[in-house]
Amino acid sequence: MRKEWILVGLGAAFLAMGCGDERAPVGGVTNASAPAVTPASAKPVVPKPSEPVDAGLYVSGPIIVEHEVELTAQRDGLLQKIYVDAPARVKAGVLLAELDGRQIQANLAAARAKTRSIEADLKNWQAEAQVLKADYVRQQHLMELGLTSQEQLEHAKYKAESDQWDILRVTETLNTAKEEERSLEIEMEKTKLTAPFNGLIARRYVREGQNVTKGERLFWVTAEAPLLMRFTLPEKYFGKMQTGQPLEVTCADAPAEKHTGKVKQVSPVVDPSSGTFEVLVELTGDRGTLRPGMTAQAHLENLH
Repeated sequence: MRKEWILVGLGAAFLAMGCGDERAPVGGVTNASAPAVTPASAKPVVPKPSEPVDAGLYVSGPIIVEHEVELTAQRDGLLQKIYVDAPARVKAGVLLAELDGRQIQANLAAARAKTRSIEADLKNWQAEAQVLKADYVRQQHLMELGLTSQEQLEHAKYKAESDQWDILRVTETLNTAKEEERSLEIEMEKTKLTAPFNGLIARRYVREGQNVTKGERLFWVTAEAPLLMRFTLPEKYFGKMQTGQPLEVTCADAPAEKHTGKVKQVSPVVDPSSGTFEVLVELTGDRGTLRPGMTAQAHLENLH
């Protein structure tokens, strides 16, 4: 019996030691600080996204010039001579080519001769009118002296008046002859093709000895400056483009070059068929490699 009680006592002691280890902290272990508790009323701060950067609007359009024209033949004829060829630079009024105008020259010479003949005839009528006027005055004096009859006085009067009508008729004939002469001079001018402005001959379409018809293309002449750019914008931007507004112009064929321009003209109306309006930009500064006919890109900013 004594042995059994001893065993029971030892078991109880070991059990008490095991329970005590569960409650007591182990030596050498430090307690970690308790995590901070966020109050229920506090809300986490979420950073606001940055405002979008206005990249502007990019539009493309052709590089053009104000003066650019295809010169055409003003009349039918044989192209007798070409004086200037592409790609020459010319001044306004320089003779580029000439049609055969010998027939017109002959007709013009005949018209001038006719004009001179009518002018001489008119002078003859005017001289005769002075004679008839003098006769009428003499008949008036004789009538006052009773040395002539009333019939002779009236005859002299009507003769002088009739001569004035002949002078008027010949004067109108002379005017008609001068107009015919002027018409032939204009036709003669049409045989000579001249440069309408300072520029560059970009292309020649015909050759010497070729028969051309009225309206046929002969030369393409273009100015080289100032360079312009034309593009269209949707109607929602109407009123946001102002004359003189600066912008940047680039070209895909020369990406390293950046050019400056300013708005020269904004269309005052919107095209109802497309819902767009037209903007014309003039390039300022050095044109670099830009040439008429190339396609450029304009950067438009602040169009909100």
